[in-house]
Amino acid sequence: MEARFITDRQQWNDFVEKSPYGNITQSYEWGELSKDVGSQAFRIGVVDAQGNLCAAMLLLLVKMPLLRSSFFYAPRGPVIDDPNSPAMNVLLNFVKSEARKQGAFMLKLEPGADVGDTVWISALVRRGFKPSTQFLHIRNEWILDIRPAEKEILANMKEKWRYNIRLASRKGVTVREAQGREDMEAFYRILQETSERDKFYIHSIEHFELLAKLYSEGDRYAMLIAEHEGNPIAAIVLMRMGKWCWYRYGASLTKGRNVMPNHLLQWTGMQWAKARGCEYYNFLGIPTSLEEPAAQKDPLWGVYTFKRGFNGFARTSMAGYDLSYNPILYQAYKSMLDFKNWRTARQSRKEEARQENPDEQPARA
Repeated sequence: MEARFITDRQQWNDFVEKSPYGNITQSYEWGELSKDVGSQAFRIGVVDAQGNLCAAMLLLLVKMPLLRSSFFYAPRGPVIDDPNSPAMNVLLNFVKSEARKQGAFMLKLEPGADVGDTVWISALVRRGFKPSTQFLHIRNEWILDIRPAEKEILANMKEKWRYNIRLASRKGVTVREAQGREDMEAFYRILQETSERDKFYIHSIEHFELLAKLYSEGDRYAMLIAEHEGNPIAAIVLMRMGKWCWYRYGASLTKGRNVMPNHLLQWTGMQWAKARGCEYYNFLGIPTSLEEPAAQKDPLWGVYTFKRGFNGFARTSMAGYDLSYNPILYQAYKSMLDFKNWRTARQSRKEEARQENPDEQPARA
């Protein structure tokens, strides 16, 4: 077997979607999408004597301006059924060689295996990887099994969620798939309001247009728009690969929330995924800890309670692991992370103190 760069899109995607560790972030198109945010992509695969893929890893070259260097990052990679197989060694040796050419000081892996997977952990540690304190791809997700019949999926939801789905329909909310530039602009206006209200970063509209262009082929993408009295009031973006469908983005106007468009949107999204053979609906991010009341302070608590109402289960992916190629730069990188984590923790403590004592004013000198 040998490692090499893979340029056959279909061969790559067929392999990724059939693997139990496959993920949309290891799809061929994700490399194209990443170029839009400044990362160079490398698609490296290991092929056997017959030319069949037996391992694959989409790598992004992430720039670190403060260190005047870069590192390799595999979002939910590598894709390989057995991390102890010889193909893993072939893959990592090729990546190390490429790292020297590109000046990458480390390789950061965030595999799609579950937290505590001893097979993966031992395979990585044995090869010199060390657990990382940083994760770039959120590890905690909410998953819904959509294999049962639609009636059973509805029956397993919280009663209020079923009621809100019906309420939205009674109130005249309709859901349709977006078509063309006008719908994209409507979605982006709603997303901008949501971003301002909930304080999160959003990409440019051109990024979302590229996303739609890349994944629409093969019916692997959908933007669903909820309308009320002819006006768009909420929308979601779905992506699918293999047995999985991911709810990637969601947005809603404050005006119109009373007609419950988000509940109907998610239910329609599940139907869209189920009709295309998906078995799992991934709502993505939830809080790191679900223990109340501490978890209620997490910014994701509100969206978690919404997602939980549809039924499902929490899933945590294993921690990221780093393989250093340049010990000096890697230590500098770790020091930067330690400082960032300390500063974030300090700001969190200050915010908690402010919330607990809202009337207290800082003493004047």
